[in-house]
Amino acid sequence: MPTVPSDHRHAGSPPTDRIPVGPPPDGTLPACEPCLAGIEAVSQALLAMSRHLEVREVLRRITASARRLLGAEYAALGVPDDHGGFAQFVVDGVTDEQWRAIGPLPRQHGVLAAMFHETGAVRLDDVRTAPAFGGWPDAHPELGAFLGMPIVDPDHAEDEPAVLGVIYLANKHGGGGFTDHDEELLRILAAHAALALSNARLYERSRELTLAGERARIAHDLHDAVSQKLFSLRLTAKAAAKLVDRDPARAREELAEVARLAAEAADELRSVVVELRPAALEEDGLSATLASQVQVLDRAHAADIAFAADRVRALPQAQEAALLRVAQEALHNALRHSGARRVTVTLAGTPARGAVLRISDNGRGFDPESVRRAGRHLGLVSMRDRAAAVGGRLTLDSAPGKGTVVEMEVPGA
Repeated sequence: MPTVPSDHRHAGSPPTDRIPVGPPPDGTLPACEPCLAGIEAVSQALLAMSRHLEVREVLRRITASARRLLGAEYAALGVPDDHGGFAQFVVDGVTDEQWRAIGPLPRQHGVLAAMFHETGAVRLDDVRTAPAFGGWPDAHPELGAFLGMPIVDPDHAEDEPAVLGVIYLANKHGGGGFTDHDEELLRILAAHAALALSNARLYERSRELTLAGERARIAHDLHDAVSQKLFSLRLTAKAAAKLVDRDPARAREELAEVARLAAEAADELRSVVVELRPAALEEDGLSATLASQVQVLDRAHAADIAFAADRVRALPQAQEAALLRVAQEALHNALRHSGARRVTVTLAGTPARGAVLRISDNGRGFDPESVRRAGRHLGLVSMRDRAAAVGGRLTLDSAPGKGTVVEMEVPGA
């Protein structure tokens, strides 16, 4: 596959396409509107990348920024795995319908694979003429002009560059090929993209370690506090049972001790649960935290679990915590008790600057009144209490064979 050296001039590209480096010999700095426009565009792209810390969102921002910055019709970013495929592959300029029609993620072959072994840009007038070109699926868009740029790990040894991913651009708007100027802009963007991607990975790893440490601490607290009280409670209850016939007065004393221990255990458990509020809620906000938790549950359970958010503003801290807890409780019920094959979580802003949380499933459903009479609450009392405590309202709609919908609305600030 032909590789374009960084100092080559593409056929038809005048020398002025190169971005000037340093001041002119006479020391003056003439106005250069195209240069200023390019700097501003790069700045906007970098700001868009820096606002996000989750890897998937950073990849999307890099891809969209590269396409807009260089005026390309299509853009993609591939991150390699260790098995000849892509760990992640993000596209921009292709609709969801087109992407579904194209089919499974591409393997590392042809031009895509060759780019993972390049340390510099690859620029082609027509990608279809490249020796490594291997065609594409029937539904794939027709690509012509091509520019690829590796994202190189900035912390890797200089003599052993490690490619974190590759940005692919195709079909310059207005026709023609990509220029030296385009290549330099994309090189700058790729260098900053490497930092953004590395930071996002470190951030996610840090969060994983924080969560693991928090789980260990909570397990320790549960063992030291709650489990010991439950053990004492069980022994006391057994003693009361043996005393019921021969010493009723002593049995009543033991039962009073059972009640006391149970109340203490409930308080201990409640304090641990309160501490479970993830730090991510304060750092990332409710939408991102819910999306992350739904993603984890979707991987862990057979049911298909989806999340969507629409026009959600930042809410008071107490309301976000209550909404998160209600979502967790409703998801727990849906996944453990309903037999649902699909669970959908939506979070939408309201005109009054509040929010509505909705958790729906296609499970077996139940009769809420029968559950209430049987003394089985499925956390409904707790959910209603949480909603009321922050000025919100919780409703539940369910019937046998009809699935369940839990909805909570809060007024916002």
